[in-house]
Amino acid sequence: MGRLEGKIVYITGGGSGIGKDIVDRFIEEGAKVYILDRSQDHLEQLNRQYPSDVVTYCGDVRNFEDHQEAIHLAVKRWGKLDGLIANAGIFDGFITMKNMTPEVLDQSYQQLFDVNVKGYFFAAKAALSELMKSQGNIIFSLSGASFYPDGGGTIYTATKHAALGLLRQLAFELAPTVRVNGVALGGTITELKVSTSLKDLTQPVNVEEKKRSIQSRNPMQMFMTPEDHVATYVLLASDQAPAITGEVIHSDGGLTVRGLG
Repeated sequence: MGRLEGKIVYITGGGSGIGKDIVDRFIEEGAKVYILDRSQDHLEQLNRQYPSDVVTYCGDVRNFEDHQEAIHLAVKRWGKLDGLIANAGIFDGFITMKNMTPEVLDQSYQQLFDVNVKGYFFAAKAALSELMKSQGNIIFSLSGASFYPDGGGTIYTATKHAALGLLRQLAFELAPTVRVNGVALGGTITELKVSTSLKDLTQPVNVEEKKRSIQSRNPMQMFMTPEDHVATYVLLASDQAPAITGEVIHSDGGLTVRGLG
């Protein structure tokens, strides 16, 4: 039996990147997974790959009703909900305050906070009553930028600090019934999208250049792939971590040793 045998888990942004690897591993560990994602193509691929293990919903994490409907359908299909992984996010391309006009700042602030913070609020609120019934758990995908500067630009860093604050407050509010934890991801090679309002102001980074930059900044001298992080999510979602709440596991090549500077 897998470590998540019989668990029903709701994952946002599970169609690609780190979210997709979490879906793959959770199914391997025995879970059934409900996935909210904006890409219908990615969801159709998942339905073909895992016809009996996933249910998918094409929606937007910024809309509370989408979370509500997704969770309703998951519970209707499988009878309960044991876990939430709030994972969907967007990036700001490392843009600094001085390089944004007030208009761009306003637009990008709205986009990044709506996805990276409000999306977590809404997912948690929509899942809460079912998680209280199952004494389940919540996991947030965080970042080195939740703790240090220069893990992103001004707005991304602010959103990840905000998500960390939300995690800590929810862990306090929901104990002892629901555990709330996070995984702080280091530099990972994914297709994390840049906010549409910032695309013309940021330069895409060559993948090899990105790998070298990540390797040079962490003590393990490694760049990470989504697969490097997923076992941490399995631990936190399982019954093997009953005493862990309000914590963040750093899966970042050792950035906590030296910070991002």
